[in-house]
Amino acid sequence: MAQTPAILNHIAVYVVDLNKSTLFYQSVFSLKIIPEPFKDGKHTWFTLGKAGALHLIEGAKSNQTFDRNDHLCFSVPSIDEFIKLLKSKNIQFEDWAGKAGAINLRVDGVKQIYFKDPDGHWLEVNDAKQ
Repeated sequence: MAQTPAILNHIAVYVVDLNKSTLFYQSVFSLKIIPEPFKDGKHTWFTLGKAGALHLIEGAKSNQTFDRNDHLCFSVPSIDEFIKLLKSKNIQFEDWAGKAGAINLRVDGVKQIYFKDPDGHWLEVNDAKQ
């Protein structure tokens, strides 16, 4: 009998300032907060729809450096519209090579940009139509 494949339940991101990170993910990605069982002021849970959930957990040390290869990726209908949102919030972005304000074009035609959350975690946004 074949084993049923596991499905993603959640991604946890360790943050320094829960309120700052919660506002960032809400305002940049329009994520909806969902109930979390701890009620200790150190967790924010967001729904990611069928993909599962994003859990922000307060308690990380500041001044950490993260590698761009270790990133979360969100898809949006329009990179151009998303870039307007980032610019309105003074959030800098770059392409994969690190060129400021540039858009990366994958070999399959998908446009990508990269930027950091308040703790320096790398984020990718692309226009992949899955």
